[in-house]
Amino acid sequence: MNRKSLQMRLKIIEKKCADCKICELICALHHFKVNNPKKSRIRVQTLFPEPGINKPVVCRQCENPACMEACPEGAITIEGGIVKLDEEKCTGCRACVESCPFGALFIHPDIPYPLKCDLCSKGEPQCVSWCPKEAIVFVPKEKIRRKSGDRQSEDYEGEALD
Repeated sequence: MNRKSLQMRLKIIEKKCADCKICELICALHHFKVNNPKKSRIRVQTLFPEPGINKPVVCRQCENPACMEACPEGAITIEGGIVKLDEEKCTGCRACVESCPFGALFIHPDIPYPLKCDLCSKGEPQCVSWCPKEAIVFVPKEKIRRKSGDRQSEDYEGEALD
């Protein structure tokens, strides 16, 4: 496990996202070896009215995850700073999906458990490496701050915002 992952988090810079969905494709390829973005653990949502905003949605690796608290089977744990879903323990009840305030757990009809980002298991997220616009960055968690106490709103203090 990359020790860096203990202190690092994914951050989305929405204004840089071009809606190319390469992040979705590379995620599905990495985890399932298939060209099926619907099996991705990150999803790009386009919000309207015009001009549209492209908003990649991915697990924020919360320190006190609502999904973990909601799981009746104890299938969600924190290992090495990464919030992980144990696919063997999961019963597919979807309590975690409903509890996530960010909508960052996804369902696919062919998969019996929710899809949740695990930072590519080793803390080296492929979406960061492959994003052509650098809209997904892997930054120290101290660089991400909450805006006005809002649990769902974050900002990134860094040079990558331009």
